[in-house]
Amino acid sequence: MGKIKDISAVLICKNAAKTLRLCLDALEDFEDVTVVLDETSTDESGTICASYSNVTTHQLAFKGFGPMKNLATSLAKNDWIFSMDTDEIASPSLISFLAEETHNPYAVYAFKRNNCYKGKVINACGWDNDYPIRLYHRKFTSFTDAMVHESIKTEGMNVVKREEFITHLAYDEESQLALKAERYSSLYAEQNYRKKEVATWLIPFKTGFTFFKDFVLRRGFLYGATGWMITGYNARGVRLKYSKLHALNKKISISLIIGTYNRPDALERVLESVVRQSLIPMEVLIADDGSSNATQSVVDSIRDKLPIQHIWHEDEGFRLSAIRNKAILSASGDFIAVIDGDMVLHRDFIKDISQHARKGQYLQGKRVLLSASTTDAVLKRELIDPGPFTKGITNRLNAISVPFLAKWLSPIRNHIKATRGCSMHFWKEDLVKVNGYNEDIKGWGREDSELAVRLQNAGVKRKNMVLSAVAFHLFHPEAKRDQLQLNDEILEIAIQEKAIWCKNGLIQE
Repeated sequence: MGKIKDISAVLICKNAAKTLRLCLDALEDFEDVTVVLDETSTDESGTICASYSNVTTHQLAFKGFGPMKNLATSLAKNDWIFSMDTDEIASPSLISFLAEETHNPYAVYAFKRNNCYKGKVINACGWDNDYPIRLYHRKFTSFTDAMVHESIKTEGMNVVKREEFITHLAYDEESQLALKAERYSSLYAEQNYRKKEVATWLIPFKTGFTFFKDFVLRRGFLYGATGWMITGYNARGVRLKYSKLHALNKKISISLIIGTYNRPDALERVLESVVRQSLIPMEVLIADDGSSNATQSVVDSIRDKLPIQHIWHEDEGFRLSAIRNKAILSASGDFIAVIDGDMVLHRDFIKDISQHARKGQYLQGKRVLLSASTTDAVLKRELIDPGPFTKGITNRLNAISVPFLAKWLSPIRNHIKATRGCSMHFWKEDLVKVNGYNEDIKGWGREDSELAVRLQNAGVKRKNMVLSAVAFHLFHPEAKRDQLQLNDEILEIAIQEKAIWCKNGLIQE
């Protein structure tokens, strides 16, 4: 058999010395074997790779299995990629297939994998009927970016199953099963943070069902003590991954940005409502669009009650986008809650936001409008906590808070209708992805709608919060709208061009 010249064998490697020689020996017919070695690897893997003339090694930091495999693929010489794990051995029949057959670039090829424990093939416990995709053309597909349980993208591709097999020397001792359960569960939790929800009751149910399924339905009992052990660690991995995800989902760092301009009495009431929150944000940033010293005095008066920063710039007209961007750049939280300085918050406002926040979404809140007389009562502290039965309010339904129903009734709506910048909330990474607010928008109006357009174009979905995150909007005369026509034009350009990035935002081009 001649050398395989048009296919690159690609592996990622960490502390694989036990099986690496067997893996590389089976790949001796490849002219190009590309190995990406985890830089934290401490065994002889690098030395072993260096002893093979057809192996090129790159030492890099681990970034998750999907990203790591895509990176390794990009370093290979050929477009056809044969992706292997370092504990896998390609059979002679598989090597012959790779060398002698013509392959369809619009297809991906899956091969039978025999999974072993202590060298013995286990055809049970979910280890059987395993056909991982191992051959593909990198110009037509790639791995997903999943941190764990990565896979080749197959949309629009023909998946060809082959019986030429791979021997998977998965484990030869119990500690390896325990290590995999620990490591993969941590990666799973990180990958699915705030993407998937896990109820506490579901964890023991899924753990128990996994054990029953693998030991009984998938015939683990046929392998006696070995089947019992493998099934036990399969169930343990399920318990760990959901337990870790449940714990991780409870953690969220929220920075609250409050926009203000020369309305210290309103800001003082808003900050008092922040102090009363059932969940205090990790920090409060006052995005001050050029107010006088009276606002600074309000901020100073609350410093002993809240972790607060006063972000200020010169008064050069209405520049809300610019001062919000400045506050975003100063924020430390992973999640950014944005309100106006005339929004008095229900005591569970931040808590509700924390419960709604999901990756790939931004949150659109509602507001309860207070009349001039009711606003005056709030400012004079005659009314501390407005509610749904308070006199002098409109949008009365928006004042009702029923968190357990809100979870099910808050819809995903990808449009910009009823965009309210006075209560909009984002993952900071999403704001960075679209470059924040567009500072070309000056004067009142459309800075929030234009941002919403770009976020949705970037794939970030809008979630409308109902029956939660209640906030009461203090009355004030309408702002001048002398720049609205120009701002509408900027918004329309973003819509027509399906814009994601603005040139004049967090980063100034």
